[in-house]
Amino acid sequence: MNRAFPITKTRRLRDLIAAGDWDRALSLANTFRHLGPHRDTIRLAHECRVHPRFYRGLGRDPEAATAAGIAALLQLYPERHDK
Repeated sequence: MNRAFPITKTRRLRDLIAAGDWDRALSLANTFRHLGPHRDTIRLAHECRVHPRFYRGLGRDPEAATAAGIAALLQLYPERHDK
């Protein structure tokens, strides 16, 4: 019997990052419990994607927050070329 390994959340996140699907990648990463020092940056990026008008009203720049969140994801999960 040949059993495939289950697809983990981390594997899905890596696939989304590789595909450049930042909306879904930030959304999925937002559910992770352990993001280290990047936690707040990633969570703010996700929130700014979902509620940009609210964060603009608070004086935040949603595009800058999203760019920072993407950079944080790329630091945590750099692209691997050994797939």
